[in-house]
Amino acid sequence: MAHKDCRSAGLINYIQFCFCFCGKAPLLGVTSLILWLSALFYILGNTAADYFCCSLERLSKRLHLSPTVAGVTLLPFGNGAPDVFSSIAAFMGAGNGQVGFNSVLGGAVFVVCVVAGSVILLVAGTSVHLDRRCFIRDISFFLGGVLILAVIQIIGKISFGGALTYFSIYLLYAITVATWEFLKPQSWQASQPSSSQPCTTIDISVKQPDERGPYLLLPDPDFTSTLSAGNTPLPLWQWIPKYFMFSDTSETSNNDERNRAMWGQTEQQVTNTKCSKILHIVRKLSELLIEWPLSLPRRLTIPIVEEERWSQFYAVSSATLAPILVAFVLVDSEGGIITQGWLIYVGMCCGCILGILAYFTTQAEHPPRNFAFVWVCGGFFMSVFWFYFIARELVAVLVSLGVILEIDPAVLALTLLAWGNSSGDLMANLALASNGGDDVQIAISGCYAGPMFNTLVGLGLSLVLATWKADFGVYILPKDDTLFITLGFLVVGLLWALLHLSINNMQPSKVSGIGLLILYAMFLVMQVSSAVGFNPFKDIFFHT
Repeated sequence: MAHKDCRSAGLINYIQFCFCFCGKAPLLGVTSLILWLSALFYILGNTAADYFCCSLERLSKRLHLSPTVAGVTLLPFGNGAPDVFSSIAAFMGAGNGQVGFNSVLGGAVFVVCVVAGSVILLVAGTSVHLDRRCFIRDISFFLGGVLILAVIQIIGKISFGGALTYFSIYLLYAITVATWEFLKPQSWQASQPSSSQPCTTIDISVKQPDERGPYLLLPDPDFTSTLSAGNTPLPLWQWIPKYFMFSDTSETSNNDERNRAMWGQTEQQVTNTKCSKILHIVRKLSELLIEWPLSLPRRLTIPIVEEERWSQFYAVSSATLAPILVAFVLVDSEGGIITQGWLIYVGMCCGCILGILAYFTTQAEHPPRNFAFVWVCGGFFMSVFWFYFIARELVAVLVSLGVILEIDPAVLALTLLAWGNSSGDLMANLALASNGGDDVQIAISGCYAGPMFNTLVGLGLSLVLATWKADFGVYILPKDDTLFITLGFLVVGLLWALLHLSINNMQPSKVSGIGLLILYAMFLVMQVSSAVGFNPFKDIFFHT
């Protein structure tokens, strides 16, 4: 079956797969793409949890970053990496800039309205009060970035200098936060945060008695076991709040109970034990048949230097295979960046050399003591590369589904891609807010700091790369009137939270939460109506 758009920007031609390979069974093709899309969402989140954030943590230790600087640089980068690289992948693909805009801005509206509204409803009626000054500071920067983006959209094009300036807004914000905290000496103390602690920069330092340095951004499992509940302000998974459900950091809480002999147990206990064994077998089979094929390629190509996960075999394989993988992906003529075939030979030579060096400079007993920083940087780079690779495939599947189902890919980006990238925010922030106290402040903070980072850095970096790639250094923005609807609802959501919380003495209330949820429902109705061709407001707002 022929189709005018029978090309795909991914490594696999998904449109050809559905129309040609599954031509007689189109439902099978669409179902396969949806399942593969779900797997890509999982891989994207799991890469952030199990690989990327580990590298960020160790980079922070090696660079001796303060908690404040790490809180506005590495922490949001770890949380927003999937969104950022999904946007970059969309902009680097031919004609997919509209998908990048809608995925980031759609996710921002979802988090600002649904996630923040749900958190506010959860804690409504409690005695929690948010910090007024830092809340206004964050909302102001976010509003400024959204309004500037609206102006850029009205102009319809942007130069390399303009994109770089927009990207620099977040740098200005980071400097402002760092200066703000530097002038407050008490924020540098490793103590339990008070109700007046800043709502976006979180003191997550823990004083260490050993040589590991003054800051520990993510407590090691063996170290956290010695901490009492009041000694650290953050739970173990707070370093990666969006994707904590993908990370299996500890599974040893009840080992003694599970490993007890069956001697003297009752019949019910024996039955429960047999059921546990059956469930254990099922879980192991699912890991072998589903999780293992998805995780093995990354394990073989991403260096890991954690003590508990160290393996010399995987270290040597990652040093050998990583350059080869990078070369093959970049040579891809459709979605890659470089199209010279000689790069494959360069990658193979580099892989052989690095593999030999890794074999003779590492030991099976422990991670490398020498050149550890090089290994950490290698893990960071390969995590970033996998982000780009997976995000590119995810965008390609999304665009292909839009072509196959005759749905605007921008609508799918506004819904499926935005929900998939933001669902972790909802679960993580709700779990954090349910703890009460200062954790509510952290959860509310994540509802605004995360989308701001994705908007300013994700779209900013995407525009920088798009203008650098474009002719004459000027990128023509995709014409999409619905983006103004998205920007408008995002501004209204920010203003609603700012004004209502200010009037209510910075205390969350049910009116604030319900208002945000209603706002998102209205947003979906307008976007879906516009997608099907019914938009009574178009002649009013977009009449030319």
